[in-house]
Amino acid sequence: MSVRLPIRKNAERGLTFVELIVTVAILAILASAAVPIAMFKVKREKERELRYDLWQMRDAIDKYKDAADKGAFQTKIDSQNYPPDMETLVNGVDVQGKKVKFLRRIPVDPMTGNTEWGLRSMQDDPTSDSYGGQSVFDVHSKSPGTALDGTKYSDW
Repeated sequence: MSVRLPIRKNAERGLTFVELIVTVAILAILASAAVPIAMFKVKREKERELRYDLWQMRDAIDKYKDAADKGAFQTKIDSQNYPPDMETLVNGVDVQGKKVKFLRRIPVDPMTGNTEWGLRSMQDDPTSDSYGGQSVFDVHSKSPGTALDGTKYSDW
Protein backbone atom coordinates (compact mmCIF):
# COMPACT_ATOMS: atom_id res chain seq x y z
CA MET A 1 0.00 0.00 0.00
CA SER A 2 1.34 3.33 -0.88
CA VAL A 3 0.58 6.51 0.88
CA ARG A 4 0.29 9.57 -1.22
CA LEU A 5 1.04 12.96 0.20
CA PRO A 6 -1.18 15.73 -0.94
CA ILE A 7 0.38 18.03 -3.54
CA ARG A 8 0.05 21.69 -2.85
CA LYS A 9 -0.99 23.70 -5.83
CA ASN A 10 -0.14 27.03 -4.27
CA ALA A 11 3.36 26.27 -3.02
CA GLU A 12 5.01 29.42 -1.71
CA ARG A 13 8.18 30.51 -3.38
CA GLY A 14 10.73 33.16 -2.40
CA LEU A 15 12.29 34.37 0.83
CA THR A 16 10.66 34.57 4.19
CA PHE A 17 10.60 37.84 6.06
CA VAL A 18 13.29 36.64 8.50
CA GLU A 19 15.61 35.64 5.66
CA LEU A 20 15.14 39.04 4.09
CA ILE A 21 15.97 40.85 7.35
CA VAL A 22 19.11 38.73 7.84
CA THR A 23 20.25 39.48 4.28
CA VAL A 24 19.72 43.23 4.71
CA ALA A 25 21.57 43.18 8.05
CA ILE A 26 24.58 41.42 6.49
CA LEU A 27 24.65 43.93 3.63
CA ALA A 28 24.45 46.84 6.09
CA ILE A 29 27.40 45.48 8.08
CA LEU A 30 29.49 45.09 4.93
CA ALA A 31 28.58 48.60 3.74
CA SER A 32 29.43 50.14 7.11
CA ALA A 33 32.87 48.53 6.91
CA ALA A 34 33.46 49.88 3.38
CA VAL A 35 32.59 53.53 4.14
CA PRO A 36 35.56 54.28 6.45
CA ILE A 37 37.92 52.64 3.96
CA ALA A 38 36.57 54.83 1.15
CA MET A 39 36.82 57.97 3.31
CA PHE A 40 40.42 57.06 4.24
CA LYS A 41 41.29 56.65 0.57
CA VAL A 42 39.76 60.05 -0.33
CA LYS A 43 41.69 61.78 2.47
CA ARG A 44 44.93 60.09 1.45
CA GLU A 45 44.42 61.23 -2.16
CA LYS A 46 43.82 64.83 -1.04
CA GLU A 47 46.99 64.70 1.06
CA ARG A 48 48.96 63.42 -1.91
CA GLU A 49 47.58 66.27 -4.03
CA LEU A 50 48.43 68.80 -1.29
CA ARG A 51 52.02 67.56 -1.10
CA TYR A 52 52.37 67.81 -4.88
CA ASP A 53 50.89 71.33 -5.01
CA LEU A 54 53.19 72.53 -2.21
CA TRP A 55 56.20 70.98 -3.95
CA GLN A 56 55.23 72.63 -7.25
CA MET A 57 54.85 76.11 -5.71
CA ARG A 58 58.04 75.82 -3.63
CA ASP A 59 59.93 74.67 -6.71
CA ALA A 60 58.67 77.75 -8.62
CA ILE A 61 59.78 80.02 -5.74
CA ASP A 62 63.22 78.39 -5.79
CA LYS A 63 63.57 78.77 -9.57
CA TYR A 64 62.57 82.45 -9.31
CA LYS A 65 65.19 83.02 -6.60
CA ASP A 66 67.88 81.16 -8.56
CA ALA A 67 67.21 83.27 -11.66
CA ALA A 68 67.23 86.47 -9.61
CA ASP A 69 70.46 85.43 -7.85
CA LYS A 70 72.07 84.92 -11.28
CA GLY A 71 71.05 88.46 -12.27
CA ALA A 72 68.50 87.49 -14.93
CA PHE A 73 66.19 90.28 -13.69
CA GLN A 74 66.06 92.95 -11.01
CA THR A 75 64.24 92.55 -7.70
CA LYS A 76 63.64 94.81 -4.72
CA ILE A 77 66.62 95.11 -2.41
CA ASP A 78 64.76 93.99 0.73
CA SER A 79 63.18 90.95 -1.02
CA GLN A 80 66.39 88.89 -0.90
CA ASN A 81 65.55 87.86 -4.50
CA TYR A 82 62.30 86.11 -3.55
CA PRO A 83 59.09 86.84 -5.52
CA PRO A 84 56.89 89.66 -4.21
CA ASP A 85 53.74 87.49 -4.48
CA MET A 86 52.44 84.25 -6.02
CA GLU A 87 50.90 86.08 -8.98
CA THR A 88 54.39 87.13 -10.11
CA LEU A 89 55.26 83.45 -10.52
CA VAL A 90 52.19 82.97 -12.72
CA ASN A 91 52.41 86.24 -14.69
CA GLY A 92 56.15 85.90 -15.16
CA VAL A 93 59.02 88.37 -15.42
CA ASP A 94 60.93 89.80 -18.39
CA VAL A 95 64.29 88.11 -18.90
CA GLN A 96 66.28 89.55 -21.81
CA GLY A 97 63.11 90.57 -23.65
CA LYS A 98 61.28 87.28 -23.06
CA LYS A 99 58.52 86.59 -20.56
CA VAL A 100 59.56 83.75 -18.21
CA LYS A 101 56.81 82.14 -16.16
CA PHE A 102 57.61 79.95 -13.19
CA LEU A 103 54.15 78.57 -12.44
CA ARG A 104 51.23 77.89 -14.82
CA ARG A 105 48.57 78.65 -12.25
CA ILE A 106 48.13 78.89 -8.52
CA PRO A 107 46.76 75.47 -7.57
CA VAL A 108 43.60 74.97 -5.53
CA ASP A 109 44.30 73.83 -1.98
CA PRO A 110 42.58 70.41 -1.85
CA MET A 111 41.92 70.80 1.88
CA THR A 112 40.24 74.24 1.74
CA GLY A 113 38.95 74.22 -1.83
CA ASN A 114 40.31 77.65 -2.78
CA THR A 115 43.50 79.22 -4.14
CA GLU A 116 44.33 81.12 -0.96
CA TRP A 117 47.51 79.78 0.58
CA GLY A 118 49.35 80.76 3.71
CA LEU A 119 52.53 82.65 2.85
CA ARG A 120 55.75 83.34 4.74
CA SER A 121 58.48 85.84 3.99
CA MET A 122 62.09 85.89 5.14
CA GLN A 123 61.23 88.73 7.52
CA ASP A 124 58.47 86.70 9.24
CA ASP A 125 59.00 84.65 12.37
CA PRO A 126 59.28 80.95 11.34
CA THR A 127 56.42 79.94 13.65
CA SER A 128 54.21 82.88 12.73
CA ASP A 129 50.87 82.37 10.97
CA SER A 130 50.76 85.96 9.72
CA TYR A 131 52.36 87.13 6.49
CA GLY A 132 54.36 90.34 6.52
CA GLY A 133 53.94 90.93 2.79
CA GLN A 134 57.57 91.66 1.88
CA SER A 135 58.31 88.63 -0.34
CA VAL A 136 57.25 85.00 -0.63
CA PHE A 137 59.78 82.67 0.95
CA ASP A 138 57.45 79.73 1.67
CA VAL A 139 53.86 78.61 1.19
CA HIS A 140 51.59 76.39 3.32
CA SER A 141 47.97 75.28 3.54
CA LYS A 142 45.50 77.39 5.52
CA SER A 143 43.59 74.26 6.52
CA PRO A 144 43.28 73.77 10.29
CA GLY A 145 42.91 70.01 9.76
CA THR A 146 45.14 67.18 10.86
CA ALA A 147 46.75 64.70 8.47
CA LEU A 148 46.60 60.93 8.69
CA ASP A 149 50.09 60.95 10.21
CA GLY A 150 48.96 63.31 13.00
CA THR A 151 50.65 66.49 11.74
CA LYS A 152 48.84 69.72 10.93
CA TYR A 153 48.38 70.56 7.25
CA SER A 154 49.54 74.11 7.97
CA ASP A 155 52.92 72.71 9.10
CA TRP A 156 53.63 70.92 5.81
